[in-house]
Amino acid sequence: MNTPDLRAAQRPPPDPLLTEIADYALTFDARARQEALDTARYCLMDSIGCALLALDFPACTKLLGPVVPGAVLSGGARVPGTAHELDPVQAAYNIGAMIRWLDYNDTWLAAEWGHPSDNLGAILAVADYLDRSAAGPRLTMEDVLAAMIKAHEIQGVLALDNSFNRVGLDHVLLVRIASTAVITAMLGGARDQVVNALSNAFVDGGALRTYRHAPNTGSRKSWAAGDACSRAVRLGLMAMSGEMGYPSALTAPGWGFQDVLFRGQAVTLSQPLGSYVMENVLFKIMVPAEFHAQTAVAAAMELHPQVRARLDGIERIVIETQEAAVRIIDKTGPLDNPADRDHCLQYMVAVPLIFGRLTAEDYEDDVAADPRIDALRAKMMVQENVKFSQDYMDPDKRAIGNAVQVFFTDGTSTDRVVVEYPIGHRRRRQEGMPLLVKKFEANVEGRLPPSQEAALRNVLSDPQALRAMNASAFMDLLAAR
Repeated sequence: MNTPDLRAAQRPPPDPLLTEIADYALTFDARARQEALDTARYCLMDSIGCALLALDFPACTKLLGPVVPGAVLSGGARVPGTAHELDPVQAAYNIGAMIRWLDYNDTWLAAEWGHPSDNLGAILAVADYLDRSAAGPRLTMEDVLAAMIKAHEIQGVLALDNSFNRVGLDHVLLVRIASTAVITAMLGGARDQVVNALSNAFVDGGALRTYRHAPNTGSRKSWAAGDACSRAVRLGLMAMSGEMGYPSALTAPGWGFQDVLFRGQAVTLSQPLGSYVMENVLFKIMVPAEFHAQTAVAAAMELHPQVRARLDGIERIVIETQEAAVRIIDKTGPLDNPADRDHCLQYMVAVPLIFGRLTAEDYEDDVAADPRIDALRAKMMVQENVKFSQDYMDPDKRAIGNAVQVFFTDGTSTDRVVVEYPIGHRRRRQEGMPLLVKKFEANVEGRLPPSQEAALRNVLSDPQALRAMNASAFMDLLAAR
């Protein structure tokens, strides 16, 4: 076996992965993919609703605005629902954190999971900044939708076969990578500049998943995507100023991303980049809950009428789920904060069994103090269902199955309720989209002046009008007066 010479100083050509992503970001014609454009419009609508809903939560709003008081940029990028005008780096952080805060935006499940609409924090900030800048290109919302399709695709296809979570890395590294590529292209970057920016995104490494798992689960999981968006914008701007890149950032022996952080495995694209991810993205329509639990929540709500009067007589509750859910949201013991609770499968099943609902407010301390919740959690058995795990990884299914059954001390039991596809799945698009619109309408109601709210609803319901609208005009509708 030949040992690589770590002293060799000859600069190699860029890693093929960097050039493939860069070429896609620069040349793919997303405007020709009608299904993807239609889905991107719903994704934009949903993400804006999630962002505005997050303004109801002080834990989110305390993090918004400039880095330090007074660090504003007149004519800069706006932050939805606020009066903030910021440089695009900080605006990307704000918008990204708001969209992600309540774990209610779209998601993608594969070997790696994640939330592709997280990238919209960077895309909207840069689009608004460029469109308002005298030096920047005028951008339309069609440009924004096309950028969304590309960011979804880069993040989602990288997630198909590369399981970063298994080496302890957090999926927000894919937000940084996808946003960096798309933002640098939006800024007018040439191929070398996009490659340079991407290389720096990989050199940044990946955040640990510490903050997503017991015993350290915390609110960083709600602002980590915003942080990744802001870093992507900074790297794109640096590349545009002529900052160099690192061509073998992934493959350098001993020092590259793959050897240092990915146990020597190659980071690969399992299929050509197109519009697959946007067309198959998963929407969180019914409840704000970690997506592996969505169908378990649906099953629990179906069981609520049968158990609500018999809570004291429950002996045990059996939850069958996928391997991924067992690994990341099967959680026992005390839950210290809302971020802890919305990533606990047992909590997300207990609340609808008791109340017949699960809202963002149900993760707050006052609801969590109800002793019945922890009493039910203590009676739950979580186990992997191998078929659910197989169907979860099947590219033709991408199911997210869960089953819940309640057993009583008198020897009786409920039916075993199985739900394989959540309402936000592509297989349930026709059923789900009207409900997604209702979710958006509920989330924005009363959070903007009535005239802006009406105009926002109108343009988002009109695909042609939306695509023709300038990005800054769209952001005008979201700005607090």
